[in-house]
Amino acid sequence: MNIRHPESAALGESIPERLARLRGAMARAGLAACLVPTADPHLSEYPPERWQGRQWLSGFDGSAGLLIVTADFAGLWTDSRYWEQAETQLAGSGVQLMKLMAGGQSQAHVDWLAQTLPAGAAVGVDGAVLGVAAARALADGLAPRGIALRTDVDLLDEIWPARPALPDVAVFEHAVPHAGDTRAEKLAQVRRAMQEKGAQWHFVSTLDDLAWLTNLRGADVTYNPVFVAHALIGLDGASLFIGDGKVPQETVDALARDGIRVEPYRNAAAALAALPAGSTLLVDPRRITYGSLQAVPASVKVVEAVNPSTFAKSRKTASEAEHVRATMEQDGAALAEFFAWFESALAKGEKLTELTVDERLTAARARRPGFVSLSFSTIAGFNANGAMPHYRATEASHATIEGNGLLLIDSGGQYVSGTTDITRVVPVGAVSDEQKRDFTIVLKAMMALSRAHFPRGIRSPMLDAIARAPIWEAGLDYGHGTGHGVGYFLNVHEGPQVISHYAPAEPFTAMEEGMITSVEPGVYRPGKWGVRIENLVLNRAARETEFGSFLAFETLTLCPIDTRCIEVSLLREDERAWLNAYHETVRTRVSPHVTGDAKAWLETRTQPI
Repeated sequence: MNIRHPESAALGESIPERLARLRGAMARAGLAACLVPTADPHLSEYPPERWQGRQWLSGFDGSAGLLIVTADFAGLWTDSRYWEQAETQLAGSGVQLMKLMAGGQSQAHVDWLAQTLPAGAAVGVDGAVLGVAAARALADGLAPRGIALRTDVDLLDEIWPARPALPDVAVFEHAVPHAGDTRAEKLAQVRRAMQEKGAQWHFVSTLDDLAWLTNLRGADVTYNPVFVAHALIGLDGASLFIGDGKVPQETVDALARDGIRVEPYRNAAAALAALPAGSTLLVDPRRITYGSLQAVPASVKVVEAVNPSTFAKSRKTASEAEHVRATMEQDGAALAEFFAWFESALAKGEKLTELTVDERLTAARARRPGFVSLSFSTIAGFNANGAMPHYRATEASHATIEGNGLLLIDSGGQYVSGTTDITRVVPVGAVSDEQKRDFTIVLKAMMALSRAHFPRGIRSPMLDAIARAPIWEAGLDYGHGTGHGVGYFLNVHEGPQVISHYAPAEPFTAMEEGMITSVEPGVYRPGKWGVRIENLVLNRAARETEFGSFLAFETLTLCPIDTRCIEVSLLREDERAWLNAYHETVRTRVSPHVTGDAKAWLETRTQPI
C-alpha cells in the first residue's frame, strides 16, 4: 500500500511520489545522497511545520529520526523508542527502517554513507538546519573516502509545493509575578559570562534560551511556548531577529528600553557577516547550525562554549521554585479529577479508549488556573501499547481499554507558572503477579534515585546507575534515559543536565542547586505491557561536610502512585515509609484544590500501605 497523509491525499500524492520528486532534484544538483535531519535553524526538538521535511518525505512523525535518500534507497535512522511506530508508518512508503541501538551508534549513518557511496560522490544537506557537531562528523567521515559534503542546498524549497511559511503568531510577555528576574538582569548575567570568555559578541539561536533571556513567550512550536528567532548580543546592546509583525509595538518599546533592537528574522546572517574584524564571538557548537557559523567572517575569532543562558535558565530561582510548587498542586488536582472520573467510568462499563484518556485529561488540566497548553503529546498506552515508550494513539490506530491489564499515561502541562511532566500506571481489571513485580521493581528504582544524596557538581549521567541498580538486579533494563531537565514555562526537555548513561558525563552536565529534572525509570515487555513511573524533582542543598557540599532531590510532582499494582512484599520498610510519607504530602497539598469525587479518590489512593 502507499502511505498517504491529509496533504498528500489532497494533492493526489503518495510518499513514493515525493521521494521520486526529491530524487529528480538530487540528480539535477549532482547529488548521490540527500540527508534530511529532524531539525530547524534553531536545532529545536520539535521543529515548526516549515522544517518538518523528514516527516513530509517519509510519513514517519516521531520526534527523532534522520532520513537519507539515494537514487535507489531511502532509509530512516531512529532509536528503539520509535521502532514499532516507524515500522507501521513506513510500511509501503519505500523507506527502510534503520535501527539505531542504544549508545555508541550516533554516527551510524555517517559510516553507512562512507561505505555505500563511491569516491567522487556528493552528499547534500541544508546547512541551515545541520548542527555544527553533525556537520563536522559528516565531513570527517566522508572526506577520507573522497566523498564531498555540500551544505548549500535546500531541495525542500524546490520539491515541496505547499511548504509552510514561517510561523506568524505574536509573542507575549511572561509577566510578573511569574517572570522572575528582569530582562536587564538576565542580559547582565550573560554579559558577565561573555567577558569571562573574552567575547564581545554572543549569538543565540536556541528558542528556549531566547524566551528565557527576553522574558517573552510564543506559540511557534507545538507544546513549547517559544518563538522562532535569533539574537546577537553585544556588550552594549542586542538585536532580536524575528518575523515581521510578531512583536507588538508596546513590546518593541519595552525591549528597546532594555537595549534590545527588534530586526527582521532574515537579517541574522548579515549581522554575523558584519561583525568587526578582530572581535571575538561566543557560540555554543551544540546549539548553533553549521550554516550560521559559516556566515561569520574568518577575521572574527570564535570561542566555543555552552550558552551562558543554558546554565542560567536551568537553575531556577527561589521564586520560580515556589511557583512550580503551586503549579504542581493545580496539576495534581487536575489528575485527581481525571482519575476519579476514569475509575468511575471503568466501573460503570463505559466504553473508554486511549483517545478518551487524552481528551478527558487535557480537559481537566484546561480547567486549572494558568493553564496554557499541554507540554507534549499525551501518551496513553494500554497493555502492549504501553510497551512503546513514545507511543501515541491516533484516530486510525488506538486501543479500547477493557479486560485486564495496565494503562500507562505520560502527560504534562504548560502553565504560566511552570511546566509539568508525569507518568503513572494504573490497573484495569485484574493485575497479574508478573505485572505487579515489574511495577514494584520500577517503583523501587524511582524511589532509589529520588532519595539519593550526591555531591554538588557531580556529572548528572553518573546518577543513572542509582535508578537502574534495582532493575539490573532483577535482570531487567530499559532503553531510554532516566531523567531530563525541565524548563520553567519553557521546553519540557531542557539541558544541560541529563540522567542517562547513554550520555557523556561532560563537565557542563554538572548538577547544581535549582535544577528541575525528571526521574522516570521503566520496564517494557514488547507485545505485553510497559511500566514507567515519573516524578519531577528539584535539586536542593542538603548538607555541608568536610567532604564538600551535598545536594538532594525534593519531589515536586503531586499524584498518587497506584498501590493496587504493588507487590508489597518486595518493598523494604524504609521504602514503604517513603511511599507513605509521599502520599501524605500529596493528600495534604492537593486536597484543598479538589472537592467531591476527586477528593474522595485522593483519600482512597493515598492510604498508607
